Amino acid sequence: MTESPASPVAVLRKDALPRTPNMPDYGAARRRFDWRDARAALEGFVGGGLNIAAEALDRHVAAGHGGRLAVRFVDRQWRRHDLSYEALWHGANRCARILSSLGLGRGDRVFSLLGRCPELHMVTLGALKAGLTFCPLFTAFGPEPLHTRLSLGRARVLVTTKALYTRKVAPLRAGLPHLEHVLLVSAAPAGLPEGTLDFSALWAAADTSFETVRTAAEEAALLHFTSGTTGQPKGVLHVHEAVVAQHASARLALDLQAGDRYWCTADPGWVTGLIYGVLAPLLCGVSSVVDCEEFEPERWYRLLDEERVTVWYTAPTAVRMLMKAGTDLAHARHYPELRFLASVGEPLNPEAVVWGMEAFGLPFHDNWWQTETGTIMIANYAATDIKPGSMGLPLPGIDAAIVRRLPDGGVELIADADTPGELALRAGWPSMFRAYLDQEARYRACFAGDWYLSGDLARRDADGYYWFVGRGDDVIKSAGHLISPFEVESALLAHPAVAQAGVIGVPDPIAREVVKAFVELKPGHAGDEALRRELLAHARRRLGAAVAPREIAFVASLPRTRSGKIMRRVLRARELGLPEGDLSTLEGKA
Repeated sequence: MTESPASPVAVLRKDALPRTPNMPDYGAARRRFDWRDARAALEGFVGGGLNIAAEALDRHVAAGHGGRLAVRFVDRQWRRHDLSYEALWHGANRCARILSSLGLGRGDRVFSLLGRCPELHMVTLGALKAGLTFCPLFTAFGPEPLHTRLSLGRARVLVTTKALYTRKVAPLRAGLPHLEHVLLVSAAPAGLPEGTLDFSALWAAADTSFETVRTAAEEAALLHFTSGTTGQPKGVLHVHEAVVAQHASARLALDLQAGDRYWCTADPGWVTGLIYGVLAPLLCGVSSVVDCEEFEPERWYRLLDEERVTVWYTAPTAVRMLMKAGTDLAHARHYPELRFLASVGEPLNPEAVVWGMEAFGLPFHDNWWQTETGTIMIANYAATDIKPGSMGLPLPGIDAAIVRRLPDGGVELIADADTPGELALRAGWPSMFRAYLDQEARYRACFAGDWYLSGDLARRDADGYYWFVGRGDDVIKSAGHLISPFEVESALLAHPAVAQAGVIGVPDPIAREVVKAFVELKPGHAGDEALRRELLAHARRRLGAAVAPREIAFVASLPRTRSGKIMRRVLRARELGLPEGDLSTLEGKA
């Protein structure tokens, strides 16, 4: 969905600011920005090379800032567990020693299946210190998405909890020949399942010193999986050079400054939760707050108040849920330190931007990026005016454009304001992904000459602000999560009553989109309420609640091309009452 060029919400002008931002003049910053200067702001290794963990921890401890609070974890009972930079550094060193002792070498992949906990931070940084590639997984995934990602990523080590392992991973273990070691957090030794190791015992016995591996800037560091329209999820590979953009974007787009108390609400299983929840605040030397519980409005307001949060990065779905709960809850608390609100994951509707003013006296600053881009690419900044509903302006050092794909594989730049096209970025920024794992052709197809093609449709207005129009493919974006319709369809097809399935996203006032499935049944099966509930439960067991469909409709037949491909755009048009477009390739049409 896009806002009209003449948005009914007035531009929010930036006049008095609570603190001088890192970027007080956007235009001047763009003119003088150079990625070489951004690289020089980090330490690196003498003679060359970069390591994300060394920049996040080692340099701060070496500079005498080890006593500074790095992360405060707040549990269900409001107990606080604090980690200083030095304590986190020691913990990461222990993890690096454990992983090295298991025989892992440069580039081997360590996966985590953990929620918000100290061990997640330590394992992430420990793997990077040891020169390994780290990949987080979302704990709400069901067995099938987990098996796919662990298999595609050839995970050698998985760190998780006993409950998650027993329920989701153990039944898959025989089909994961690369998975040599499973380390369980907080599991009593006597209760360890067969074939697992006690992470806590190994951690306690490990030495707290470890010399960070001298990784080259182009060595693999992070692996994230993102959904595609068809086929398997894409393994997106990032290198240690990404740290340059991670640090710069956190300072420029999120305005992280010395003394900040920062809260990123994203789950660490997703790219935002790892990059801007774990790494970026450490790179900037600030203190983070981590809520170990799930969303609850009163709890969130209390945390913002009691923890004196200064910079808050959250999701549009969460903002809309807070709006639904009303402003009275927000006004029952005080936020004297809060100075910057940001949002990411999906377009933030104009009303939500303005609602921030009603609830906190501050607007939400929307921004845009992808797993592939590695860091924020387009944003609304502390010192720039906000056009509610807009993604904002390109980050200094990032060249964006609206393009039209040409039949010969090239692109044509669209210069006219407010003309929709595909959002493209000039390739070469430090956090740009370096590969789709084992899918070289798919990776090459993302580029046309010097341009990375995002697959997102957008427009640019006369002032240079970018506005999201929609996805250029069938990927469903629900509550900020990218969901592959193919994965959902495959899970439904595994049920003995299902002959065919087509999956689309349908509008939802809170999650923006939810998954709806259209199902053809095999002969002898009745599409009644009992079967509908059975299929919903079947999908939840296999995929997890975050991916499974919320709605199922039984249909006599699905629209297909003559080659048998289900036409999701026709399903979407029929569901939303939109024009169905060209049906010449539809099965049964002359």
